[in-house]
Order: sequence, then C-alpha cells, then structure tokens
Amino acid sequence: MSLPAQVKIVEVGPRDGLQNEARPVPLESKIALIDRLSETGLSAIEAGAFVSPKWVPQMADSAEVFRRIRQKPGVSYPVLVPNVKGLELALAAGVQEIAVFGAASETFSQRNINCSIGESLERFGHVCDMAQSAGLRVRGYVSCVLGCPYEGEIAPEAVARVARALIGMGCYEVSLGDTIGVGTPLKAQRMIGRVAEDVDIRHLAGHFHDTYGQALANLLAVLQMGVATVDASISGLGGCPYAPGASGNVATEDVVYMLDGLGLETGIDLARLVEAGAFISEALGRLPGSKAAMALRLKAAKQPQ
Repeated sequence: MSLPAQVKIVEVGPRDGLQNEARPVPLESKIALIDRLSETGLSAIEAGAFVSPKWVPQMADSAEVFRRIRQKPGVSYPVLVPNVKGLELALAAGVQEIAVFGAASETFSQRNINCSIGESLERFGHVCDMAQSAGLRVRGYVSCVLGCPYEGEIAPEAVARVARALIGMGCYEVSLGDTIGVGTPLKAQRMIGRVAEDVDIRHLAGHFHDTYGQALANLLAVLQMGVATVDASISGLGGCPYAPGASGNVATEDVVYMLDGLGLETGIDLARLVEAGAFISEALGRLPGSKAAMALRLKAAKQPQ
C-alpha cells in the first residue's frame, strides 16, 4: 500500500458543520468564514444547502450566502441539493456544482430525506439529469457507510450498491461518509475495498466523523488504499441532525497537519486555516475543536515577542 502524492480536501464546515448548530449562525459570519477559507488554498468549499428550512433552518439563507461570498478563481463552492425544487433554487442563485446525498441505510434514508433508498436514487436521477443538462458538476454522498444509528453495522455491499448507482447517474465523485463516527481503520479499508470493486477508487472520497476519535486513523487507512480526496470540517464543526450524539467531522486543521507531516501535497496554508477556525469558533462562542489548532496557538502564545 502506498500513499497518493497529492490529497484534495473538500471543506464541508460551512454546510455539514454549521447545519447542526442549535443557535442561529449570523449570515455575516457564514460569509466571512467562507471568504477566509477561500484564502487558505482549499480548492473546494461547501457553501450551503438548498433544503427545506423547516428541517434544516441553519441553511435557510444559503442563496444569500452564495450570492455574497467572494468567489475565488479555481475554487469550487458546491451546495447540497436534495430534489428538483432545491436544484431550481440553486440554479437561480448561480451555483456551478451541486451534491446529492444518499444513504446506505434504509432507516436513515427514511429519517433523513423521508424516502427509501430506491426512491432517493430515482429522485437523484432526475436531479442529476437536469443539473448536467444545465452544465453543473454533481458530487454524490453516501451516509452511514460504516454504521447507522438505527440499524447498527452496515454491509459494505449496501454501500457499493448506492455508490455504483450515483456514479451511473453521472456523479464525478462519491464521498463515503461515516456519519456517526463508529468506524475503525480495518473496517474502513474493507468497506473501501468492496466499493472499489464496482467504482474506480479515483472517484471515491473519505468522510469521517470523530465520535470515537478514529477519524484521522480512518483517513490514513483509506489513503493507503488509494483514496486521494477527503472531506473535513474547519475546527471539527458539525454532527448530524438525524444522528443524535454523533460528533463533528474530522477537523480540517488536524488533517492538514497530518498530511504535511506525511509529506503529502495539499496546497493549503495551515496558519490561515487555523485563523479561519479561530474566527468561526469565536463567532460560535466556543474553543476551536481542532487539537492541532489549539497546540499551534498555544505554541505561538509562548513565543517571545
């Protein structure tokens, strides 16, 4: 097993992270966060989600966020779109890339998007056709790839089935998400190995939450399998509104610190990333959730002036 020479990080904090906040996050804070992230060297930053404000109120202002961010050339700003109505709103806002979000668990699919896996795939097929006809790129997500809060352990074959369907619809990449953070490195590798039998590993990404402190280990494990794209959330923001107790995605700062230590190219400025994490953490009234960021800030504070 060898590591990829370059690793792409998809920053999901402004969407996957902030959607789970209990208190309203000011519009200006969301815009300022994305603008700061745009200056770090990240090439993909999720900007929001065109979903029902009844179910995910934090994303109700996604159109305004998208219109007002300073979009940097060479950076993509995908948004989550669950259905045709969401796509129409995204197109009206000028979005260039969308993501569709499926699940490997039937129960989670029902709780998350109120339909079966089969129904969700049929719905996404229409969305993908319309999006691609409009010139948009489409990324796919599969949640609960290593465990479900309702069904427990998930069979790798179930993950492969959904990933295969999403690729068949024209998704350029499928992100495999350990939504509740129960995975361990060997289980993550077995899951990736099975999915890679049906989907070229170059079109797969890893998305790990850190509930049991295994996210970095899981990411390293799938990198060793040949995965070269990973999702991460600034300052470890997030969780899942439909998975009680699940902690946030792995912190982007921690991922970049690890990849830098491995000598892998990301093109990301860790110092600027730490500053962006500090900004949003202060805006939310909490300490940064990244261990690397906390350590680096403590080290800087101890340096003689």
